[in-house]
Amino acid sequence: MSKPVRKAVIPAAGLGTRFLPATKASPKEMLPLVDKPLIQYTVEEAVAAGIEDIIIITGRGKRAIEDHFDRSVELEENLKGTGKSQVLNQIRQISNLANFCYVRQSEALGLGHAVLCAQHLVGDEPFAVILGDEIIDAPVPALAQLIHVYKKRHGAVLGVQEVPKPDVSRYGIVTPKRLARGLHRVQDLVEKPSPAEAPSNLAVIGRYVLPPEIFPILRKTTPGKNGEIQLTDALRELAKKSPMFAHEVEGQRHDAGDKLGFLIATVEFALKNPALGADFSDYLSTKMRATANGRRG
Repeated sequence: MSKPVRKAVIPAAGLGTRFLPATKASPKEMLPLVDKPLIQYTVEEAVAAGIEDIIIITGRGKRAIEDHFDRSVELEENLKGTGKSQVLNQIRQISNLANFCYVRQSEALGLGHAVLCAQHLVGDEPFAVILGDEIIDAPVPALAQLIHVYKKRHGAVLGVQEVPKPDVSRYGIVTPKRLARGLHRVQDLVEKPSPAEAPSNLAVIGRYVLPPEIFPILRKTTPGKNGEIQLTDALRELAKKSPMFAHEVEGQRHDAGDKLGFLIATVEFALKNPALGADFSDYLSTKMRATANGRRG
């Protein structure tokens, strides 16, 4: 019987260069998506999927992440004293979401290295990896979908979605063998292929459930360009030794690691927000009419 998936690794040591200068002194993971930082959406998805322990891989200048998921006694006392009980409850819930552990990645040596940094905390259990750049809005949390497949198939599971053929060069792409609707056996992977060389248009979208056997493979993985240890290289080796599956994640995916994707996600989540949605929709409608009239004029 497989061990349950109780731990999730969230790499958060990147420099966030695509969002400079906003991320010069503030972590990209703490950029607000409407009323919560990006990384909180990732943590909440993990918790909703049954994860109990969150392992965040951090680096220099990331202290704000730890502070966000820690208690703030002074703030709580202030909110209590001013009668803001609803906000107080929201703030307290953040630190109670899960058990949080932090590991410092001293150098930016790639996603594979970031995952390897968590080995001593993961131990010999299966675990999840979630990339916070990918925000997935789904009735059933994306990670929960993968864990469901893992329980049935007892092998590594990668979250994938179809992308337009011209965009395959931005992703890791799987060579699939279809098993059922939305489920494939992974025969191979290739990192950022050209459209002509891509074996499919099924892109890995930052959600993984992995066995602990990935760790010795990562330790033996030769660094690629820029001296980075690529997770894709280790996954290719793992797929040769044991079953690996690709699950087509159901849900709306937003690439919040890109400025345009972040703005689109902000609009979508603002429209769904119970307190803001109606007014924001009215504003957008008025703005679009004014823009259209200006063009006609």
